[in-house]
Amino acid sequence: MRVLALDTATEACSVALIDGTAVIGRYAEVGRGHAEEVLAMVDAVLGEAGIPLRRLNGIAAGIGPGSFTGVRISVSVAQGLAFGAGLPVIPLTSLEALAWRAIEGGAMHALACIDARMGEVYWGSFAADAARGLAILGALQVGPAATVRWAGTVPFRGIGRGFTAYPELAALPGLALAPRDAQALPDARDLARLGALRLEAGEGLDPAALKPQYVRDKVALTEAERRASK
Repeated sequence: MRVLALDTATEACSVALIDGTAVIGRYAEVGRGHAEEVLAMVDAVLGEAGIPLRRLNGIAAGIGPGSFTGVRISVSVAQGLAFGAGLPVIPLTSLEALAWRAIEGGAMHALACIDARMGEVYWGSFAADAARGLAILGALQVGPAATVRWAGTVPFRGIGRGFTAYPELAALPGLALAPRDAQALPDARDLARLGALRLEAGEGLDPAALKPQYVRDKVALTEAERRASK
């Protein structure tokens, strides 16, 4: 299974290609210029692999949540590449990508958390799943750190930079949190591995069906909200 994966939903910009068990990837944390960076990474990864786009089986796309602009870039680039090469797409959320890294690392349950700015976090609870890699436990959420809850009753592993942005999350009952995991951002290498599983499970979509998953519909605080927060 050959799957190209890309994600620009957060400050991290990454592209990866999985070919069987081999994975080639590029990753950088960039302030701006995700569109130019991701296209250059796509060229670099395909060139290193020596595989033309049309010989892939599909494209895994990070669909958010994250930066609204970044999410749109990820979705539109994946759609353009998939349309041009006649490939299916596999939509994956930023939180799934993080949780999959924890589960591949041996965890059976994971709580993924990303800084959503404006005093809030994006978060979701996940469990290992033999067929699909992982299963979501409830809907993805956004809200203040005080609203974050683990969906189950068993111990779980935390992952994502939301834990660094809001250190109080480290006090969640049942949480195991490694310092490295508290710094984690989505990486296309994880999307590629998870995307290959989903494609084998028959979950590829027509590129026209690929849509962002913003979770939150608000881009910024109003002036009154900023004053109140101070």
